[in-house]
Amino acid sequence: MEVQIGDLASTVRAVDGDSLLTPQTLEKIVRAVLEAVNDQEAHAKRVGAETRVSGGVAHEMEEEDR
Repeated sequence: MEVQIGDLASTVRAVDGDSLLTPQTLEKIVRAVLEAVNDQEAHAKRVGAETRVSGGVAHEMEEEDR
């Protein structure tokens, strides 16, 4: 089936890509990124604690108090 269009009118709006983020959306993104960074740091600490050889729990607690 062939369709012919005689006249076509269209409106095109150019927008700045930065203006598409509302302050609320940007805040959500920042919170998500900070949470992911904190999770990675906590994971790295857990891995370090699991792979470290120590003198026992009492020794580790003394080190944390310093």
